[in-house]
Amino acid sequence: MDPRTAVLVGAAAVDQRAEDPTVADGPVELMVDAARRAAPAALLERIELVYVPRGMWRLTNPGGAVAAALGAEGARTCIVEIGVLQTTAVAAAARRIAAGEADVVLVAGGEARHRHLSAKRAGVELPPDRDGDAPPDEALHPAAEILADVEIERGLALPVTQYAVVESALRAADGAGVADHRRRLAELWAGFSAVAVANPHAWDRTLHPAEEIEGAPTVAFPYSKLHASQWNVDQAAALVLCSAEAAAASGVPRDQWVFPVAVAESNLMIPLSQRVSLARCPAVAAAGRALEAHTGATPADAEHLDLYSCFPSAVQVQARELGIPLDRTLTLTGGMRFAGGPLNNYVLQSTARAVDVLRAQGGTALVTAISGMLTKQGLSLWSARPPARPFAWLDVTDEAAAITETLPLDPAHTGPATVDGFTVTPEHAIVLASTPEGTRTVAACGDAGVRTAMTTDEWTGRPIVIPTAGTFAC
Repeated sequence: MDPRTAVLVGAAAVDQRAEDPTVADGPVELMVDAARRAAPAALLERIELVYVPRGMWRLTNPGGAVAAALGAEGARTCIVEIGVLQTTAVAAAARRIAAGEADVVLVAGGEARHRHLSAKRAGVELPPDRDGDAPPDEALHPAAEILADVEIERGLALPVTQYAVVESALRAADGAGVADHRRRLAELWAGFSAVAVANPHAWDRTLHPAEEIEGAPTVAFPYSKLHASQWNVDQAAALVLCSAEAAAASGVPRDQWVFPVAVAESNLMIPLSQRVSLARCPAVAAAGRALEAHTGATPADAEHLDLYSCFPSAVQVQARELGIPLDRTLTLTGGMRFAGGPLNNYVLQSTARAVDVLRAQGGTALVTAISGMLTKQGLSLWSARPPARPFAWLDVTDEAAAITETLPLDPAHTGPATVDGFTVTPEHAIVLASTPEGTRTVAACGDAGVRTAMTTDEWTGRPIVIPTAGTFAC
């Protein structure tokens, strides 16, 4: 084996549920705890580079504080901003190890949002979270904005609303009835809940049957509260990667090594409202083809799967683009609603879980990532055995741009339009609609009768009228 081969020798996830928020750990302490559980102290002291995806906290350089706590004061640090795929950090770590730029790299992330909310409810002040003494050495930034201005202005800014619009387009493409579709969604998520019960680090290990999920309060039709990603958690995860040479000297047994095979990513950023097909994501298929070309196996051939699961439509779109049947087990953790989805960090949780599974059962694991509203996509493949080819980062952004059809936005449109996708919130019905001129617009309606009708009948494909820009009538 090439001594520069990247090897994952440590992975761990942690969670806390302290009754007193004033004695609970903050995000840095949780990341430190995860790192210490992941790898021997002697190896942690050799960390030369730390990647930390940004969370809901306002810390400047948590990676510096983590490195100092682990005895790796000289480590360089990189903050991974929101809008950057978490697979990007993993791929960067593997690539820099292969290039000889670092021997030991830590990728860690964490949230203490539950602690923060508990303190707010109790009316107590928390001490400042620990931070690094200096700015990070590097930062990874997204290339563009995730949302279009008109989406924000017209009530389509929250992830739950955008993914609910995608869900309506999926339902229409399948020709499913509204009631049957809701039942299928509840059954899909009940299966995720069952996996969470067996995950020791899942935030919610209570079994939620389909009837409960479907009957929970609606957040954005057809999604209930139990479909939505749970961000208010105290969780962290750490991945320790190093060169094979350093791994051999680390004392971690060879049968505990896990190998990053490849990461395939699209970093194309097109707002949902500009995509011709709301039910498709060609970039996911392109990433799957790139993995197959590199490994000779399709993503569906992986024995273990964790598809990024912020909302049901994300899981369904990925599965369809990758040729993965929905009746397979699609999560290792229980998904972001039940296992917990700490902002910009869930993929570290799912990768840590994948490592546990690979060490126990062998085979390969496909772990996927999404940024934004199905905006950017990352597929990472891991193996319990050394891969036949060196690790590869496969950038399919250009291919994704060539095969993703778009149309221009017309926020000022008035007149006839056709609904391409919609959702209903407690305040408004919101549609993405195409115009006779070949443009797309966003419109809302607050009429209670319209909102009710849109929760019982299929409105995708239906003609509407937009009497004034931004509002619609039937």
